[in-house]
Amino acid sequence: MTFRSMEELFEQGEALKGVRILDITRIILGPWASTLLAELGAEVVHVEIPGAGDLLIRAVGPQGQFPRNISPGMMCASANKYYLAVDLHKPEGLDLIKRLAASSDIIMENFKPGTFDKWGIGYRQLRELNAGIVYLSMQGFGNWGSLATRPSYDAYAQGITGLAEITGFPDAMGVKSSAWIGDFLSGTVAAFYTMAALYHRKRTGKGQFIDLSQAEVLLRCMDWTWLYGFLKKKRRERFGNRDMAVVPSCIVRVEDGFVALAGFSEAEFEGLCLAMNRPDLLVYKPIEQRLVEAETIYEAIETWARTRKTGEIRELGEQHGFAVAQVMNVKDLHQSPHFNQRHSIWKFDDPLWGDLCYPMALHLADTPGRIRWSMRPVGFDNEYVLRKMVGCSAAEVAALYENGVVGRWNEQMAFTKPPVGWDGQQGLLFRE
Repeated sequence: MTFRSMEELFEQGEALKGVRILDITRIILGPWASTLLAELGAEVVHVEIPGAGDLLIRAVGPQGQFPRNISPGMMCASANKYYLAVDLHKPEGLDLIKRLAASSDIIMENFKPGTFDKWGIGYRQLRELNAGIVYLSMQGFGNWGSLATRPSYDAYAQGITGLAEITGFPDAMGVKSSAWIGDFLSGTVAAFYTMAALYHRKRTGKGQFIDLSQAEVLLRCMDWTWLYGFLKKKRRERFGNRDMAVVPSCIVRVEDGFVALAGFSEAEFEGLCLAMNRPDLLVYKPIEQRLVEAETIYEAIETWARTRKTGEIRELGEQHGFAVAQVMNVKDLHQSPHFNQRHSIWKFDDPLWGDLCYPMALHLADTPGRIRWSMRPVGFDNEYVLRKMVGCSAAEVAALYENGVVGRWNEQMAFTKPPVGWDGQQGLLFRE
């Protein structure tokens, strides 16, 4: 099914409309899990501390750049949420969390194991208030085990799981993926687990505790690496831009840049050999033969490609039926007709920040994902959450501010506050 306009997308229903999530997470792993569900219509309350907010991610801007007071590090994993700033070190702050938890379907947290139990808002305590609660706890190494108390960041996760060790070229050190794959992949799996638990609750009426380990997700997603190591009793080697299990599948240098190229089926491989004018390579047409002779095949492809331009190889791929694409950069993707037609490059006017652009991959025919707004300043939606969701009176909200239980952004930290020139009203969802 195709959509003619962005307006038509917004006329469709939302898959998770009516599901409320209390999101007390930090950095990327947790916020990304809740963002995926928010883009499908879930009502997500994102909790930070007053002032600095989630300093570990709000302060992340490449080379210290925060255009329009936007934190690129935080914005990439945040959309469609309501931002509440609560001091969880105050009893009144914990009481607000309990009141929100009582009316929520899902709670997400990624603090040090045992922290929420100590504060009285762990799963065992909150299920007494809400028996159907689905409680997702995300840690680097889970909530128990000898590594459970260790902190985990994306690079650490890529290192300790061996992902970095198998990535890169054979004559160089292992390489960390520049993208935060450990966080985004684990957050995606966390959202999947949450939906499985929500479906279980629908059938049984029972909520449950989910113990997600970032490291275990990465281990599970490392294709054939672990079975191979078990059977062969040897580690997987690094092969750079060559895939040694799907031959040929590679990234190669061309005269004007780089292309990604693959021809795995016998028909595709034959087409590639004809395009290279190398009929002698057809002796390796059987897939199992190509795996044995991978070095010879890759050397032939790399030598041939080096003197061709991207456009020429792309035309040959279309003519002979093998896969080939330019290795694209962000500018290429922004201008891509295909991704723009599918709204995979989601260009929109944010009610606070103005024109923005996000990737989008949630193409459900009847309940497509959508982005209504991006990240918000610290405490930007306090009044909306407290008045509309918790049911506080205006006097109660005023007292919470006065006692420092709730708060807003820090005017001295650009990445926590609204854009320069904000009129005090634009983007607010609550009006008296």
